[in-house]
Amino acid sequence: MPARRGRGKRKQQQPPPTGPADARQPEGRQREEERKGMEGSDKGGAGDDGSPAPLPETVQIGNSPTYKLERKLGKGGFGQVYVGRRISSPTHGNRNSGANALEVALKFEHRTSKGCSYGAPYEWQVYNTLSGNHGVPRVHYKGKQGGFYIMVMDMLGPSLWDVWNNNSHSMSVEMVACIGIEAISILEKMHAKGYVHGDVKPENFLLGPPDTPEGKKLFLVDLGLATKWKDAGTGKHVEYDQRPDIFRGTVRYASVHAHLGRTGCRRDDLESLAYTLIFLLRGRLPWQGFQVGQKRGRLTAAEDEEQPKKKIRMGMPATQWISVYNARRPMKQRYHYNVSDDRLAPHIQKGNEDGLFISSVSSCSNLWALIMDAGTGFTAQVHELSHYFLHKQSYKVSDSFPFKWINKKWKEGFYVTALATAGSRWAVVMSRNAGFTHQVVELDFLYPSEGIHQRWDSGYRITATAATCDQVALILSIPRRKPNDETQETLRTSAFPGQHVKEKWAKNLYLGSICYGRSVS
Repeated sequence: MPARRGRGKRKQQQPPPTGPADARQPEGRQREEERKGMEGSDKGGAGDDGSPAPLPETVQIGNSPTYKLERKLGKGGFGQVYVGRRISSPTHGNRNSGANALEVALKFEHRTSKGCSYGAPYEWQVYNTLSGNHGVPRVHYKGKQGGFYIMVMDMLGPSLWDVWNNNSHSMSVEMVACIGIEAISILEKMHAKGYVHGDVKPENFLLGPPDTPEGKKLFLVDLGLATKWKDAGTGKHVEYDQRPDIFRGTVRYASVHAHLGRTGCRRDDLESLAYTLIFLLRGRLPWQGFQVGQKRGRLTAAEDEEQPKKKIRMGMPATQWISVYNARRPMKQRYHYNVSDDRLAPHIQKGNEDGLFISSVSSCSNLWALIMDAGTGFTAQVHELSHYFLHKQSYKVSDSFPFKWINKKWKEGFYVTALATAGSRWAVVMSRNAGFTHQVVELDFLYPSEGIHQRWDSGYRITATAATCDQVALILSIPRRKPNDETQETLRTSAFPGQHVKEKWAKNLYLGSICYGRSVS
């Protein structure tokens, strides 16, 4: 596999407040799947909406008609929806839809629910912006009654999940194609208004009211997780960020970026729509049944040994060396690779005698790779090989990437100064007075090229790397003292990049960190 390069150059702009100084939550709200039965798409909510308060028997919002509560239509992470039947018969207008309909949908959210922490539900704001949009249900009245925020909306028909479920768990190719075309049109118009839905799935696509001209139209509901992808002031994409500890959406249909906690964007909706259409067509997704945080087994097919090698390896992830190079004044640097445990000490001793100290260490197939240079500023160094992580200092060893712990330590003034893996386990070292002002993590199932370039443009530089056979993590930091030359390059190679290192030295670019692991899906 050929070498692949990335290059970062400093742009003069103010970096976003991340790392220890950042305790912000992304716009929108967090929901997790509570999978029960075949649907597998209900989202978290304590009780009906986290409230012990009884619902009112009748509802009147402002100058709306009075409605009597009837059957329950469903619930989500923050509210519940009931049929509201008009007590007095309408004297004019359509009895099946609109503000004068005999039946409407009433959505309740209690004022103490997690979705109403700052007053009226966030979803109201989204409906205001998208009012009149193709495929968005009409809201006729909204207001507060007793302890509840209430929306009076059009009564719609069954969801696509209901249609699929009532049709022997199948849909024709033609029907799924029509759904796809209509859904893309709805999302396109929503995206044009600056929002992404954030929870596209069969349960959130509803048909229009039965026995009406809109009965076969498609509507997209539940806007509680919608977020802005476009800044209203600048018209540009909102600032990129990644919070691996925050998941928003429904596990089964969520995009890869949503699982990684990245800022929502338009392609996430389209990716979730693709999973939705596959589910409707085939009745199942390959990862169905996995729990949040559970590792998904690799899907591999047994192939005839006579098949070409490429065919046999299809679907298997690729692992590579990922090396990071920083611009430095000319200095002496040395590398060793494929070093066994018993050869490690002699290499280190010889380097120390020549004034070199370890600046980066990694392993591949239980053999060590060692980077030593004269630019560390160290005056002495010790090392130890151990089957366990060393004592004291702020560190964490975890079977999954410990972002919550890192985030907690950031708030205490620690920064990641070393990162390593052993098999599928992560070891993270964090230190005070590390010389950084801000720090972020890029975590992915393959080399996160796009995220790295976003961070480079915001003034960050890679300061630590590590990878397992399933994931790669890069720590990017903003130093307190900016170097004169902030050039940084990355390289991915199948073999240890010995020849490439020498080429970089000729350009005064020196290895800053190196790791071996997952880089290509």
